Amino acid sequence: MDVQLKRGLLDVCVLAAIKNEDSYGYRIIKDLKPYVKLSESTLYTILKRLETAEMLTVRTAEHGGRLRKYYHITGQGRQRIEEFKDEWKEIMSIYRFICREDGEYE
Repeated sequence: MDVQLKRGLLDVCVLAAIKNEDSYGYRIIKDLKPYVKLSESTLYTILKRLETAEMLTVRTAEHGGRLRKYYHITGQGRQRIEEFKDEWKEIMSIYRFICREDGEYE
């Protein structure tokens, strides 16, 4: 898969994982596991990129005697998810065209 396309997909997957409630690294990986394999190093790179882009915020809270970072989606993060949904419609239209030409999609 194209690296830039995969990067964009993973960014939106992480945003979707925290869309309904704040979450932390290990839980995000666990929530995404049925859909996509994501290493800790990749996740934290994505989280930092999304924070820099102001699509999420970070807060630290104590949990079990240790500090844990919780990630919260911002309005810009929610907007990115909506933009992705619109983009996906166009991608699916292109996919149907390509498969139609091959006789795979009727």
